[in-house]
Amino acid sequence: QVQLVESGGGLVQAGGSLRLSCAASGDTICIFRMRWYRQAPEKERELVASIDNSGSTTYKDSVRGRFTISRDNVKNMLSLEMNSLKSEDTAVYYCSADSGPPCIDGSYTDWGQGTQVTVSS
Repeated sequence: QVQLVESGGGLVQAGGSLRLSCAASGDTICIFRMRWYRQAPEKERELVASIDNSGSTTYKDSVRGRFTISRDNVKNMLSLEMNSLKSEDTAVYYCSADSGPPCIDGSYTDWGQGTQVTVSS
């Protein structure tokens, strides 16, 4: 099992920047992919960005070019650099870790507790 703790959220004006961090501990050697999700009030949780063990990244269309996901495998840290923030980026941001074979049987996803990002217009 992997434990995840997010930090770095806060209140920022539109056009500003924030950097989110997610510290991973536990069975981190089994992780093959890490992701950032967000959930705005009364909306479903949505995938924002993803990075796999090869360093390959994917982004939600609305954040591509503004957000950058990165991972430090030595420090077991996942980051999300967010620039040119918009009011519609306001949400609780969650990091997740997907673990699976060959390290362990089956696959599962662990979640952090979330960090609030509020962008004022």
